[in-house]
Amino acid sequence: METHEYPNGDITVIWQPKKCIHSAICVKTLPKVYNPKDRPWIKAENATPEELRKQIDLCPSGALGYKFNTKQ
Repeated sequence: METHEYPNGDITVIWQPKKCIHSAICVKTLPKVYNPKDRPWIKAENATPEELRKQIDLCPSGALGYKFNTKQ
């Protein structure tokens, strides 16, 4: 399945467009991060990793996910 990744320090936002049901919870919760009119439409740098994690946990379709980045 197609995925797009948007890193932000310790966390990377993962978006799977085919799973998205366009509920817009992401846009309503963190409008500085998610703007469907922009490209890229996700700007993970506009929120803290904790804010991103909390918002992603609200995604009803599972189209948004995250992974923790390992330190090298």
